[in-house]
Amino acid sequence: MPLGGGNKCGRCSKTVYFAEEVLCDGQSFHKSCFLCMVCRKGLDSTIVAAHMDEVYCKACYGKKYGPKGYGYGQGAGVLSMDKVSHKQKFLMPGPHQPTTNTNPSKMAQKFGASDKCPRCGKAVYAAEKVIGAGNSWHKVGCFTCATCGKSLESTTLADKDGEIYCKACYGKNFGPKGFGYGLGAGALAHTQ
Repeated sequence: MPLGGGNKCGRCSKTVYFAEEVLCDGQSFHKSCFLCMVCRKGLDSTIVAAHMDEVYCKACYGKKYGPKGYGYGQGAGVLSMDKVSHKQKFLMPGPHQPTTNTNPSKMAQKFGASDKCPRCGKAVYAAEKVIGAGNSWHKVGCFTCATCGKSLESTTLADKDGEIYCKACYGKNFGPKGFGYGLGAGALAHTQ
């Protein structure tokens, strides 16, 4: 501690007395000087990020020193901590290719893929799983009516022989037949 009462502030270089001292990364600051170098927001121990002799809030630190590139809001195609030269080629991700592996490994079973979808035969993971008619189905693409293809919910389905249908198609295909049934809109018609 130098003569004159206290350490020097990391921001203004004036003496910091004990009652007004904030310590960060081995430096002393006045409470009023403990601000982000970019946005001037007041800092505390939960949002401070130190770089060299400068202090930042976590948001400004991430913008200034964080990764840049595709997925980080700074440009397209490159993930880098350095400046990007104009000679580097930007790589665009290709189209998504679903996996064709139908063998549920121990790793797949560990992450919830032990059930198979009865419609497509592929593993059903917990994030995409819907249970209906005693089976696990993919919510998107497979949990649809077998006749008309309408998306279903577990409360709006009817099942027969392991297949699922919307209530309308189930009624048409498996409901009562005969005079007064299946013509729709409550109409009774008598044909000769």
